Amino acid sequence: MRIAIVGAGAIGGYLGAKLALSGEEVTLIARGAHLEAIRRNGLKLLEADGTEYLAKNVHATADMREAGEQEAVIVTLKAHSLSAIAPAMRAMYSPTTMVVLAQNGVPWWYFRKLDSPYEQYRIEAVDPGGVIEANIELERVIGCVVYPAAELAEPGVVRHLEGDRFSLGELDGAKTERIARLAQAINSAGLKAPIRPRIRAELWVKLWGNLAFNPISALTRATLEDICRYPLTRQLAHDMMYEAQLIAEKLGIDFGISLEQRIAGAEKIGAHKTSMLQDIESGRPTEIEAIVGAVVELGRLVGVPTPHLEAMYAAVKLLERTLQTPPHVG
Repeated sequence: MRIAIVGAGAIGGYLGAKLALSGEEVTLIARGAHLEAIRRNGLKLLEADGTEYLAKNVHATADMREAGEQEAVIVTLKAHSLSAIAPAMRAMYSPTTMVVLAQNGVPWWYFRKLDSPYEQYRIEAVDPGGVIEANIELERVIGCVVYPAAELAEPGVVRHLEGDRFSLGELDGAKTERIARLAQAINSAGLKAPIRPRIRAELWVKLWGNLAFNPISALTRATLEDICRYPLTRQLAHDMMYEAQLIAEKLGIDFGISLEQRIAGAEKIGAHKTSMLQDIESGRPTEIEAIVGAVVELGRLVGVPTPHLEAMYAAVKLLERTLQTPPHVG
């Protein structure tokens, strides 16, 4: 398949390298020193077991017009970056191009093709002004829940840490020929791509932990096990997750596991820094809107109070602003 990875950093680079190594025709949309290193040397993948691979058969560019038409465009950018880049992505679309949105948090398409009284509601936190939906036709969209953890070790080098699953789902739950082809390509690359008839439910299970542990870690600099083992922050995570559970249940979601089981699962991961903490430490914008802001918005929509989520949302937003504001000298 002709597959473009938009945002070929850590996760996108990992997926792109695996697909290229299995023989798919992969184009990486990247920029800066990372792009130059890939063009010069190929994309190196350091697997969790220490094995090294070099994907030299990748095309890398910052220009989506140069990439040309693709069978699948897989977006691994942070959710807040999509509005700015969505119009340019059209240069890679044929009439049948799939757009796979492999991002954290509540997706902009959440209510579309869903039997719900909110089917036409636009989630402003993740698609302000409707720019994304205006540039990505719903018929193209495939949902994706991402489980691997990876990091950009240096320009042109991706280190895989753990996980190999990219769950896929059509918005209406159908098992179509196109999603089967995409899943086969990802499976053939040595990854797991189960096709889910209820992709939103799986999305919520991942989000359920992220919406608590990400902001708490960003504010405290603590790892997952630290948060779970300290009684006050464990209770805070519980309270945030309980608010989210009430919202999800109002939207017809059954988590399938208990709240305590979800916290215990996070604790088992150990001394892991969340992506939001890594963003704060690196001075990058966080995914707070998609991970927490959108859930607060959904709470207002369905009439569920969210005092804990709102407090953490406000604190992280101020932290972002503080870190981006030059220190006052006087």
